[in-house]
Parts: sequence; structure tokens; C-alpha cells
Amino acid sequence: MVGPSRPQIVLFGSSIVQMSFGHGGWGAILSEVYARKADIILRGYYGWNSTRALQVVDQVFPKDAEVQPSLVVVYFGGNDSMAPHPSGLGPHVPLPQYVDNMKSIALHLQSLSDSTRIIFLSCPPVDEAKVRQNQSPYLSEVIRTNELCKTYSDACVELCQELGLQVVDLFSTLQKADDWETVCFTDGIHLSAQGSKLVAGEILRVVKEAEWTPSLHWKSMPTEFSEDSPYDLVSADGKNTVNSSEWTYFWEEQWD
Repeated sequence: MVGPSRPQIVLFGSSIVQMSFGHGGWGAILSEVYARKADIILRGYYGWNSTRALQVVDQVFPKDAEVQPSLVVVYFGGNDSMAPHPSGLGPHVPLPQYVDNMKSIALHLQSLSDSTRIIFLSCPPVDEAKVRQNQSPYLSEVIRTNELCKTYSDACVELCQELGLQVVDLFSTLQKADDWETVCFTDGIHLSAQGSKLVAGEILRVVKEAEWTPSLHWKSMPTEFSEDSPYDLVSADGKNTVNSSEWTYFWEEQWD
């Protein structure tokens, strides 16, 4: 544990979460935005579905932890929505079970504290042609279709509406981009830098618009060690120092 103590924002999900700090990922974007505001904590597990997540949710988020997260961003659904394998093995989860799993995960997170907030990310679309093109010789055929993705995305959105949770509809969000199939993915499934910008922008929008007390919007949160200091950079006139604690000019994109 290092100090000072900061709010914790946990990213919990499958490969789109695990890989969110690479390729200009949305997790890296959030870490930059909240660099002196909150700790972004990664709990991403490549290939996982909602069933595996439910099996460990009480280990990742123990109810008796001394400090509970301020915000949990949850993504499962892409692997769940894959077509079932004839053997019965693999990540596919039937839609009713997926909904039950996600509801159980949400209820567990809601039980952590009165101030723990939750955002679900729904199942995104895929570039079906590229998924077929990138089939691995070491794996059985991966069947992902946008028809299945939309079904699971819609179910996630509907569940969040039922539970009063914030949700980012990734299936719709990514398709807002021109040539989305080309620009939003690295391999037809996982997010490119452009795809991640869309995801980060939607998360930041939801956080800004949510009526949470205290607010978790980055502009509303205190900046760590933001007091003026004679050790700051010296101004051009040489008479004062300039406090740089709120500077964001070096961001690739100026986030609201």
C-alpha cells in the first residue's frame, strides 16, 4: 500500500479489459485522465466469460476489505456470446445464464458499500470477416456473429435498466465510427486505439452525467499535492513559479 490514499476505480472483465493498457487502450486513457485523482486497478482475464467471473468475484472484491472501490467498470459478454462448441466445452454461456451471472455480479458489487458505483459495458460488435480470416490453427473454429453480439448486448443493457445501473452500449458506440469494422479493432475482436477512444469517451461521459455523490468526474475530484510551491517551474518573468498540477496539454486528446 502506498499513500496518500486515493479512490479506486477497478476495471473487471475479460480480454478487452486485460488488454486495455496496450494499443492506446481505454484503461491507459483512464489512468492518464485520473493520474492525480484516483488509482485505476486492472483485473482483466483473457478468454473469460461471466461464469468464471462469478466464481471469483468474491475473491476479487471481498466484502470485508478495509477499502472498497469507488467505481467498478465491468465487461463480460463477448466470450459468452460465442456460438456453443459441439463438445460442450468452451466459453459460450446461454443467454439466460449470462443474464443471471451478470445480475449476481452486480448485486455482489452493490453490497460492497453504499458508495461503490458500477458501470457495465455491453458486448461490442465484431468484424466478422476478419474473425474468420484470423482463425488459429491451434484452436477450434471461433464463431462470433454480430447477431449474437447484439442479442447479448441488448440483454446487458436491459438488465442494467432493470437494476438502475449505468451502462455503456458498446454495440452501438463502436458503430458510430466511420468504417468501424476497419478502424475499431486490431484483429476483428479486440480494440484498436480508435476503438478505445470511443470506449473511454463514453465511460467519461457516463461518469460526468451520473448523479453520484461524491462525483467521480475527474474535474470534480481533488488533485493530489496541488498546492503551490517555490520548487515549481519558474514563470517567464522570473518572479514567480507556475503550478503545473492541473496541466493536460500533453494529452493526445483533451477529455471532458
